[in-house]
Amino acid sequence: MALTLYVDTARWRAHHKHVQEQFPGLVPVCKGNGYGFGHERLSEEATRLGADLLAVGTTYEAARIKDFFSGDLLVLTPYRRGEEPVPLPDRVVRSVSSVDGVYGLVGARVVIEVMSSMKRHGISEQDLPQLHQAIENVRLEGFAIHLPLDRTDGSDAVEEVIGWMDRLRAARLPLHTMFVSHLKADDLARLQQQFPQTRFRARIGTRLWLGDHEATEYHGAVLDVTRVSKGDRFGYRQQKAASDGFLVVVAGGTSHGVGLEAPKALHGVMPRAKGVARAGLATVNRNLSPFVWGGKQRWFAEPPHMQVSILFVPSDAPEPKVGDELVAHLRHTTTQFDRIVDR
Repeated sequence: MALTLYVDTARWRAHHKHVQEQFPGLVPVCKGNGYGFGHERLSEEATRLGADLLAVGTTYEAARIKDFFSGDLLVLTPYRRGEEPVPLPDRVVRSVSSVDGVYGLVGARVVIEVMSSMKRHGISEQDLPQLHQAIENVRLEGFAIHLPLDRTDGSDAVEEVIGWMDRLRAARLPLHTMFVSHLKADDLARLQQQFPQTRFRARIGTRLWLGDHEATEYHGAVLDVTRVSKGDRFGYRQQKAASDGFLVVVAGGTSHGVGLEAPKALHGVMPRAKGVARAGLATVNRNLSPFVWGGKQRWFAEPPHMQVSILFVPSDAPEPKVGDELVAHLRHTTTQFDRIVDR
């Protein structure tokens, strides 16, 4: 009786191969909660793909994943002087986004990130003259550029990369490897054609692991069902049932990430209108659960608990039975499953 992640393994892996063919030399990304699959599982899949390099989010993740993956590890969070030292093997490559950071990593393998239109981390064009001396004491693995997902100004991602390639070349810095993100396969091919002496390596996480939505599915098992009549009180807060129906206890609570949702960027009138409607209903304790039964998403009877959620299923819907499983629409990057089952 668990919250289970079911994986259509053959289909899932076929998608991995398809992405790998589109992005030769890709660097799989395994960060956070391992995109819902966990670090160990994704490390195994990266090995299966023959990846020589796996990108992770932090040094702490690198310290854990090094035991699962025998290739090199690229830490995406840039190095900062004064950070807590974490013992790591020499096969770990550090990202760095400042000249000072490069000076702080004497002898280390480093990837230098340039400032993109994301404006998050990265060296500026004005920093380039200082890099010549700074990189003498490190083992430079390449440069990196982290690009935005949306380009509402109509700008071209490839042109942005080309702009940085030209600046680095003008500064006479090594251009043997460029790590990129959020490019289309055609974009990557254009860059490779224009700069044949540079190896472009796409760092890909979401598109790789979650790009085929039909390959994975969360299910919560029904643990208990109690019939209630309109007006019956129930739960921690002794609310009244709005109508006849069933209180359904299902595996999957806040400890799994159920009911916890990261903010989303909404585009368009309809998504914004739905967001306003959801917020309005929440003020009267009406919250839609991610669980589906009888073809509909069902409402939480009360806020989810640590390991379980309690749903209200009206009497005109099929009666759930203990052991049934409800499909749950959960965000992979915020979900912790009890078990994973390959089909």
